[in-house]
Amino acid sequence: MELSVFNSKGQDTGRKVSLSDSIFGVEPNEHVMYLDVKQYLANKRQGTHKSKERSEMSGSTKKLGRQKGGGGARRGDINSPVLVGGARVFGPVPRDYSFKLNKKTKQLARKSAFSAKIKDNAIFIIENIDFESPKTKDFEALLRSFNVDSEVKVDGKVKKLRKKSLLVLSKPNKNVYLSARNIQKAGVVLSSDMNTYNILNTSVILLTEDALADIENNLKD
Repeated sequence: MELSVFNSKGQDTGRKVSLSDSIFGVEPNEHVMYLDVKQYLANKRQGTHKSKERSEMSGSTKKLGRQKGGGGARRGDINSPVLVGGARVFGPVPRDYSFKLNKKTKQLARKSAFSAKIKDNAIFIIENIDFESPKTKDFEALLRSFNVDSEVKVDGKVKKLRKKSLLVLSKPNKNVYLSARNIQKAGVVLSSDMNTYNILNTSVILLTEDALADIENNLKD
């Protein structure tokens, strides 16, 4: 599979790069993509939620009524969950939501995500870019050349919708990051930080040539 290489202005350079079929040409496996995204989101959860149980409530432990003949449930003391202001039954407690996936599963998930995006024509290869200084205007021009804006009609009026875009670099670049920081729905990430979630959670992916080489090296069998 071959893709055209674009420059920092979004113009076709006339060159092409070959993509590895073992990474960008596999049949997408939806289940492993689901597992990898689920793990990513689960690992981000703090798990610090907590509600008070009956033994943790401050209140008298005196029994409010007799065992039988009261005409209702045996509610016990003032901390009973059946009373307003009482404890919560089976409430949340601090826990760790993270779980493990083996390396092969995670690799297959990322290959599946890349292959799905290739099928959607959502991946573009660009030359390695480097701004001499932070220029939001230049980064905005780069994004527009890849049609990140779409027009829709709402109540008879034409509105522009911005697609999510992701520029993938092989190494940190402060000027590029600062250029993209104030642009809505635009992100910059390193190739080493790519995961299934941020691949699927974007509409346009711009891969620099060095980033493409890193990804193929990291995901090779």
